Amino acid sequence: NKIEVNPNYIIGDFDSVNKEILKQYEEKNIQITYLKPEKDYTDTHMALKHAIKSGAKNITILGATGTRLDHTIANIHILKEALDENIDAKIVDSNNEITLINKEKIIKKSDEYKYISLVPLTTVVKGITLEGFKYLLNNATLKIGESIGVSNEQITDTATIKIEEGIAILIFSKD
Repeated sequence: NKIEVNPNYIIGDFDSVNKEILKQYEEKNIQITYLKPEKDYTDTHMALKHAIKSGAKNITILGATGTRLDHTIANIHILKEALDENIDAKIVDSNNEITLINKEKIIKKSDEYKYISLVPLTTVVKGITLEGFKYLLNNATLKIGESIGVSNEQITDTATIKIEEGIAILIFSKD
């Protein structure tokens, strides 16, 4: 999907970008950092690092899901860097909103998203309590390889997710 956003900073190796588009941004005097294609971090990870270093308090990543499953998984994992810095970061695409959670989170009901899923990022996620959901949990444990946290539904105007230990991927899905 095309969005009308003018960035104030662009970073990447641009190996898959139309050079004419880059030229247009250069002509608008938008700061661009060119990276070598051979690097230790993905372009998205470098952009996240730059946003964190620049003092961002909220980060929304667009274009982080798609046909490259390896990049999608890596992009979900790099959200941990923002979580470690207590920065609210999320990945948004046309069907999902993805973030990480490691403590209590209060969620307002959304008409946009039907399902809410919790998938362990760490090997074990302990002390999970869900209030205001169709399927409740009380001091539960989720382990990698389990799917019990998938496709829950919020039934109250505000719901609460509590986690005592570990990190879970929190996914809001439209369908």
